Order: sequence, then structure tokens, then C-alpha cells
Amino acid sequence: MTRRFALIGTGSRAQMYLGALATTHADVGTLVAWADPNPGRLDWSAAQHPELGEPRRFDPADLGAVVREEKIDSVIVTTPDFLHAEFVTAALEAGADAIVEKPLTTSEEGIRQIAEAAERTGRKVTITFNYRYSPRNAALKRVIASGEIGEVTSVHFEWVLDTAHGADYFRRWHREKQNSGGLLIHKSSHHFDLVNWWTNQVPSRVYASGGLRFYGAENAARRGLGDRPARGSIDAAASDPFALDMRSDEKLRGLYLDQEQHDGYLRDKDVFDSGITIEDNLALIVDYASGATMTYSLNAHSPWEGYTVAVNGTKGRAELTVVERGVVTTDETGGTVVDPSARPDLVVADRARPESESLVMQTHFSPAREVPIPVAEGGHGGGDAMLLDDLLRGAGDDPLGYTADWTDGVRSVVVGVAGNASLASGLPVSIADLDLGPAARAVGGER
Repeated sequence: MTRRFALIGTGSRAQMYLGALATTHADVGTLVAWADPNPGRLDWSAAQHPELGEPRRFDPADLGAVVREEKIDSVIVTTPDFLHAEFVTAALEAGADAIVEKPLTTSEEGIRQIAEAAERTGRKVTITFNYRYSPRNAALKRVIASGEIGEVTSVHFEWVLDTAHGADYFRRWHREKQNSGGLLIHKSSHHFDLVNWWTNQVPSRVYASGGLRFYGAENAARRGLGDRPARGSIDAAASDPFALDMRSDEKLRGLYLDQEQHDGYLRDKDVFDSGITIEDNLALIVDYASGATMTYSLNAHSPWEGYTVAVNGTKGRAELTVVERGVVTTDETGGTVVDPSARPDLVVADRARPESESLVMQTHFSPAREVPIPVAEGGHGGGDAMLLDDLLRGAGDDPLGYTADWTDGVRSVVVGVAGNASLASGLPVSIADLDLGPAARAVGGER
């Protein structure tokens, strides 16, 4: 039977869901209604996906009424993070399930709100942790679940964002912690979920350190960068590798540049201006209820992008190393070239870090062996396509537990919430001391 969907928030991430409902998954789902406070984004999205027909447009504040009137089965929430709790709760209370982009929410209040609504209504909340579905991450899950490395004692996890991807968080709404919760919540919730999922453990205490050390006006002045343009699309020189010119990107132009007239939102602010309240370098020590510990670091201005995770156990160790993008270089004008394969003359082959992934497992007193990783294509290491099937067609046999519900979202986001509290106080923060309401049970606490 075809399911009836509503979607709220038609920015960049929403396009994946719209494209699926318009084409590959049109046989199992219909977009009945959609909302965005910016009518221009709705117009552009409609033009990009004509197969959707003419879904009902509605004011976001009327979500509950639309769910009831249109008999919506599921609401897809792809709004800025700080709005997730409001719309997930409205969907549940009106009688629909919710599919929400990570993070689940950004605050203790948001966690309580969603948990109370989920328990009160009995409706389903699915959070889209697409990195679980990536074959390389699933391969590590299988190694740990097999018991080959024994009981997990510690995890070391380093994630680096390059100067194309990492910089982008400092141009847009994510740059204000009140909107995104900072990278510890918006980005790192992916990573904390992976560790919870890989090891089947629950976080109990967090100590965090970090700050804004590369981006922002003060850092620019300290390094003597001089005057900076206010915007990439209008004011920056073509030779500025940190400027985003949306005029040259059809999607960014259509969704944001051409729609500024409606809401004044600027997608291309300078990464070295004032007003940035999130961190770009972060380090955490996370304790788990089982007794294991994780050391975690995130850097948002690396020359390459990827991650390294090492899981130590009582019988051995597993190491996953991933290079998602080996280099960000510039063209002849100095502008950023994200994909150097488009300009091979600009990259010296023996100096370019190749995209790669490897999983090595070694038990005590034995040689190391490489664990095969199936080839995957598509976004987030091949995870997006599998995620869409799970969300829109329904989960089939799921021995690895790919599908994540609101309790998984809580266990992930509390690490960031506690981390932010630790950054503010300079002290370790126990998860049990957070005011989570009924969600406390998801992390081993009491209501």
C-alpha cells in the first residue's frame, strides 16, 4: 500500500527524499503535502521534481492540522536542527510517524519534548543515521559483534573535515550554536551514534575541550588575513579559496541565492567574519556504562577529509581508516576545486592522498589481516541509497540493527549536549545529571 508523506523544510538535504518520492520510490510513497517558510524554495523544488505533481502547500505552524486532514502516515523533518523537536512532536501528536534528519534535537528540552510525545502517542520516530548503512562501517560492526577482538575496552576516533566541507558549516545557519548545537551535536552525532552502534554501549560521562581556533574574525586578524568580503557570491574575489560563489552552482543558486528576497537568509557568509559561536576544534573523553572509554577529536579545517577509528578489545584490535576526499586544491584563479579529477593537471599524483578505505583486524599473538569491504556507491559511503529503501519501503531483515529510533537519537545527542555543558563549565558532565525526563531510560537512567 502506498504511504502518504508530508515534508517540512525543502533545503538541500530534503532533495534526496523528494527525488526518491518522485522517481525510484514513487511506487511506495506519495508526497501529499509540503512546507517551507520560503516559497521560492518550494517553487524551485517543484520545478526540479515535476513528477511529484502538486502537493498541498501549508504553513509550518499548521502541520498538525494537515496531518489529520490529509491522513498523513509519516512526516519527513528536514528543517534546521533547533526546530526538529517542535515538528516531530507536532507530527506525533497529530497521529503520524516522524522521520527526522540527525541530530534528533539540540537540547535537553528538545529531548524531553520528543520522548514525552513518543511515549504518550506510541508513534514511531526514525532518525536517519545513514552512516550506519555504509558497508565499511557495517564491516566493523560485524567484526566487533563476532567477538574476535573480545570485550571492548576503549575506542579512539578521529574525524577530519576538509576546507571545502568543514568550512561550509561556518558560512550558514550552523555557525550559530543556538541553531545547530555546534558541531558536537550537528556533525558529531553521526560519530557518537556509530560508536554506540558498533560497540552496543551507552555513554555515561563526557569531558570536552575545544574552541574556535581557525575560522572567525579574531583568528583571521591574528593571522594577518586583512579585510575580508562579507559574502562569497557578491563580494569575494574569484581567487579566494574560502569564498563560496553560489552563482556557479545550480542547486545552491536555486535553493538559496535566488530566494534571499523572501527571507533574507544568506548561505554564503564569510567564514572569517564575526558572529560565529561554534567550535572548529574539539576533543572529548567519553566514558561508557560498561567501563569502556572513547577518545574523540574533530577538526574542521583539514587539507583532507576522512576518519580513523581504532577499537581495542580484550582479545585484539580493529582499525578502520577512511579517506573520503584526499585533497582540496585550487584552479588557476585560486578558486576551490573540490574534485581534483576534474583538473588532473593541478594535482601531482604522488602527492595526492588517494581516496581509500581499509579495515584491519589483529588478535593477540597473531598477524594482522585485512577485512574485505564491499564496494559501495552514492552519498555517505553508500549509505544514502540503503537508508532510503529502509525509510520508504520499510525495513526487512535487519540483523545488524541499521534502523535507528528516537532512543538511538537520544543516546547519540546526549554526548554532544553533555559535551557543550562541559565546554561551558570546564568540568566533566555525567549523563545522569542531564534533565532528560522519560528519555533518561534510553541512557540507563531513571525517569
